[in-house]
Amino acid sequence: MRQFLRTLITAPHWPTVCLTYALGTAGGFAAAALHLPLPMLLGSLLAVGAASVAGLKPLGRVPQAPQQLRMLFIPVIGVAIGGAARPEILTEAPEWIPSLIALCLFIPAVHYGGYRLLTAIGRVDRLTAFYGTAPGGLVETVQMGEEAGADVPMLAMLQFLRLILTIILVPLAFTLMEGHAVGSAGGAAVAGHAMGLRDAALLIAAAVVGAVIGVRLKLPAGHVLGPILLSGAAHVAGLTQAVPPGWLIAATQVVIGTSLGVRFAGMPKRRILDAALLALANAVVTIGGAVVLSLSIAGIVGEPARTIFLAFAPGGLVEMGLIALSLNMSILYVTAHHLVRIVLSVTIARTFGARLRE
Repeated sequence: MRQFLRTLITAPHWPTVCLTYALGTAGGFAAAALHLPLPMLLGSLLAVGAASVAGLKPLGRVPQAPQQLRMLFIPVIGVAIGGAARPEILTEAPEWIPSLIALCLFIPAVHYGGYRLLTAIGRVDRLTAFYGTAPGGLVETVQMGEEAGADVPMLAMLQFLRLILTIILVPLAFTLMEGHAVGSAGGAAVAGHAMGLRDAALLIAAAVVGAVIGVRLKLPAGHVLGPILLSGAAHVAGLTQAVPPGWLIAATQVVIGTSLGVRFAGMPKRRILDAALLALANAVVTIGGAVVLSLSIAGIVGEPARTIFLAFAPGGLVEMGLIALSLNMSILYVTAHHLVRIVLSVTIARTFGARLRE
């Protein structure tokens, strides 16, 4: 923790960081004014991403957003997701088994389909195509691809753009289906009671202790899963019914969107275009497959097709959780499926990637 704070304080150029977050905040409010879905997240991402790609250096430096600061905010989303837990969730969880089984078939199918499509297009080698189309585990798959000898810059862009495209396309799809912007009033919300000092102390403890435990135990997406588990336990036990305030969730979205947007800084525009085309082709397979499957199994699973689709869409756990929050869906259902997706994607990449190198 001491090293974490030291890096956070000393590494960035703070005037540039402040300007970057100001740009992200402005992008969020502009997106809200345009009634875009998840405006604080998408607006900040697009504004900072565009500035990064354009190579803007207003203070002589490219846009900066410390990833350590993002890690400090992400537990807020975990606590908010956990805030949807109620005692009846214990009886609902067994009903998720059919869709979890379907997910275990869906992940290898779309991974293989995306891999075959990218190799057929022919702009990347087989290893880069394989690790770049894994529908989850961005950090883990990039690391495995690097060890295997893949084209790491292209691999990182494919995985990053997979996340970005899903974050953009899925809310837009829901906006079309719902007839109004998803999360237009601040981005996301979850029902809860007013927060008192005792509630605030419990939720802060759930965020901090949960994140530490999740990371220490190396849980999938531990920095958000830990807070989900502790916050969920506190709500199921009846210790609190409060959730983080809307303004804090909106601020968290700006931090997340800004930290994603700065990743484009310094990337050659031609390589970004190539990666975007390949990632878009892969998105047709993954998102299109999620649509088809959700419509096919809705009658079996017992959840609405829109909820199943969100649970199967290969976006980030935090970002998909935000959409579930904003639409008052079964948040824990969606979260559970994304956790399984991440674990399964990494396991498949590790197992079959080794065979691909032989």
